Amino acid sequence: MAQLFVGLMTGTSLDGIDAVVVNLGGAKPQLIASLGAPLPPALREQLLQLQSPSIDEIHLAQLAANAHSRACADVVLALLSKAGLQASDIVAIGNHGQTIRHRPECGYTLQIGNHALLAEYTGISVVGDFRSRDIAAGGQGAPLVPAFHQALFAQNNSNRVVLNIGGIANLSWLAANGDVTGFDSGPGNVLMDLWIYQHLGSHYDANGDWAASGVALPDLLAQMQAEPFFTQAAPKSTGRDLFHQAWLQAHLAGRIDKPQDVQATLCELTAWSIASAILQQGQPDEVFVCGGGVHNRHLMAALARYLPCAVHSTAQLGVDPDWVEAFAFAWLAERCVAGLTSNLPAVTGASGERILGAIWPA
Repeated sequence: MAQLFVGLMTGTSLDGIDAVVVNLGGAKPQLIASLGAPLPPALREQLLQLQSPSIDEIHLAQLAANAHSRACADVVLALLSKAGLQASDIVAIGNHGQTIRHRPECGYTLQIGNHALLAEYTGISVVGDFRSRDIAAGGQGAPLVPAFHQALFAQNNSNRVVLNIGGIANLSWLAANGDVTGFDSGPGNVLMDLWIYQHLGSHYDANGDWAASGVALPDLLAQMQAEPFFTQAAPKSTGRDLFHQAWLQAHLAGRIDKPQDVQATLCELTAWSIASAILQQGQPDEVFVCGGGVHNRHLMAALARYLPCAVHSTAQLGVDPDWVEAFAFAWLAERCVAGLTSNLPAVTGASGERILGAIWPA
């Protein structure tokens, strides 16, 4: 019997809203339909401003949460129309929300989004606030996708890595013996996006062409590689709270470099930090990449240069790389509705398995 859930994701890159309908009633999760839409420019600017402390930020955060939920509702309704479905066909929406603070060391993480408003606009129950219960249990609250990666992608007799490159990069190590580990490795696209926007006004480096036009600077790369996060033991997670404009500017202070060379260096930093994190776990047999970074050909080539195995898109496993994270939050919503745990203490550092998320009924 079909059990249809919607998954919603807006990530650190702030590039858009990803939405999927999935059937979780069969032997294997199945993607039914997908739709993406850019964030409205005004909302994107609001969310960017909230990444740093500001005056009256509680009020501004609530306004942004409302706007975020209205935008998500529009995408959900358009997705249902595209798929020929009604709201009554959907069990629940799994809504990640937009992270504006991630401070597990202080005991909290904050993903804004008015889940009650989303339920009201769509007529569908909403599951949200997935991360806070894991943090309450002493965990990082992130990454949460390794359990989903295990359910969808694990392969006996193969050390398989599933790598998500969004604004931040996170990896799931799916060991041949069934063990699972995972953590954030550091910047994905976030620093490259900041730098190209500052110089060219683009939100991302299409295909990595601008980075490919430059040459990585060994001294700058070495300086950035000294960031303590890279050698910090897992469990660990990060975000714009660490890898932000001020972090980048601090490393560039007093330097006069060609902007494209800095971009090439940032791309190299992302590839190096991901590969180093993977190789610290052992020798992978295969690496599968999802998220926006899979479209950066220069980055993918750099990863292949660093890693001793083939690097593929998750498309080779039957799942379009653009929809894997939204798919994951549909799966997490189903787990919550069913009263099943979905965190992995070995990944997040939580004291035990927990049911993640809260439900806002339709």
